[in-house]
Amino acid sequence: MGRSIKKGPYIDEKLFRRIRQMSETDTKRTVKSYARRSVIPPEFVGFTVAVHNGNRFIPVYITERMVGHKLGEFSPTRTFRGHSGRKKKEEKRH
Repeated sequence: MGRSIKKGPYIDEKLFRRIRQMSETDTKRTVKSYARRSVIPPEFVGFTVAVHNGNRFIPVYITERMVGHKLGEFSPTRTFRGHSGRKKKEEKRH
């Protein structure tokens, strides 16, 4: 279930302040953040946010198409190593 419209989207205050401060001073550097649940507002477009995935920080460049999504959607927490089965059996035969 989503957040109520009355409250508005959740945006991490500390992260929002840092991005706003960088836009006022016209600096572009990577900002580290643990706030995976934070929604991306239009003010974040053009900045790079390093989002923590539980192991390390994944740099995410924010574009217009990402506005309204959450930061955690762009830093996967699990690594896909492929399905087991048929490929391994065929390689052993040859």
